[in-house]
Amino acid sequence: MGQGHTALSDRRGVPVSYRNQDAIDGLDEAQEDSLAFSGDPVARIDTVLEAHPGFVMGHLFKGAMLTQAMETRIYGEMVAALEAAEALAAEANEREKGHMEALRCWVEGDFFGAVQKWEAVLVHHPFDLLALQLVHLTDVLLGDVVGQRDSVARVFPLWDESVPGYEYVLGFYSFGLEETRDFADAEEHGRRALAIRPGHPYAIHAVAHVLEMQGRQAGGIWFLNSRKDDWAYGNFRNHLWWHLSLFHLDLKQVDQVLAIYDQELRSRDTSGDKYEELDSAALLWRLKLLDVDVGERWSDLADKWEPSATDTLYAFNDVHAMMSFVAANRKDAAEALLTANARYCNHASDANVAMSREIGIPFCRALQDFQDGRYGACVERLLPVRYRTHRLGGSFAQRDVIAWTLVEAALRARQFELALALAHERCGLKPSSPQNWTLVARAHKGLGNRSHAERAQARATSLLAA
Repeated sequence: MGQGHTALSDRRGVPVSYRNQDAIDGLDEAQEDSLAFSGDPVARIDTVLEAHPGFVMGHLFKGAMLTQAMETRIYGEMVAALEAAEALAAEANEREKGHMEALRCWVEGDFFGAVQKWEAVLVHHPFDLLALQLVHLTDVLLGDVVGQRDSVARVFPLWDESVPGYEYVLGFYSFGLEETRDFADAEEHGRRALAIRPGHPYAIHAVAHVLEMQGRQAGGIWFLNSRKDDWAYGNFRNHLWWHLSLFHLDLKQVDQVLAIYDQELRSRDTSGDKYEELDSAALLWRLKLLDVDVGERWSDLADKWEPSATDTLYAFNDVHAMMSFVAANRKDAAEALLTANARYCNHASDANVAMSREIGIPFCRALQDFQDGRYGACVERLLPVRYRTHRLGGSFAQRDVIAWTLVEAALRARQFELALALAHERCGLKPSSPQNWTLVARAHKGLGNRSHAERAQARATSLLAA
């Protein structure tokens, strides 16, 4: 059901305190950019705020967008946006005050508290697409798998095609359903979103995740290639190129993977944006697990990560930085990262501390062990946390690098019984993966089970042929 549009509301009928419709329309356009992963939402709202410095929701939107970067370099700008909004608090309505409280929680390091504040806004304003966007995407950052789904489920029955932005809600719900392994509904919702807006990168992303988790490699390659004009030039392109590379990687098409890396992922950006470097590190580490020589690519990537080696803002970033440091033999940078994290965990109390202590630091040290050939030590660090890795944040597809590192370390440590058990787990989740059956074959071969090894390898070969 739709909502009426007044001079004091956004295009979904959500109340806005500022009494200038041009400013409110500008905010709607900036949010549209953020939802469509296009343009520069922060620059667009800055233009609005230049003309309307008293627009409290404009300042809150800017601060909210900056939360999702999870980088120290934007912290001052985020704080300034919050303080500008707080200076206008007397003019704010209750919905805006809720956003203000959420942003204050975030600035103080209470990311989970921020989510609760945004959720409270949604209770009273279920069409507040900004609050919904922030809750869902923050739950992804924090690894709250159920929250990614249920934050949308709370409001979803109230939305339909008559409400502007419904396709974005479908996209969020699709991804939440996929992460909770409801693949059929996830794909249905994602494709419904694409029927409304074919160039919807987040819905394309959600469907790509379904295809990845189900091991539908050929379908995934066709799906992403067939929609390339819809996603290959927007702000989400880097991550979707990464997804395309994963399908090729599972099919052992290393040449295609390297071509994607060199042409699309290998960053030439000097802005310091770490989001692109995450995908690059994640892909190169997977190639390392396959013993693929990537030449100078690691060194180039480590150069990008070194300036933020001591950020300690987000454990998910730290582990990807560590991949680059250990693979490029940047021992000083690796130690600087670990030292900064140890100091940070000893005195800080924000939400990232638990993420760093439980998963981030153990995985960083496990990466060092792997690089230095201490495979048994790598196994000892990762085996106890393998079912808690969601606390690092990101998606199942992203965190799979931890599980893959563990099974590869077990094989190299000649712990073949453990390796077989772990490889069987992987096949149980994705039985159509040639890489998974190759791991099973290697474990059986290590145990001397020749016939089992041959059958597993034949399964991998048949999947590749298909």
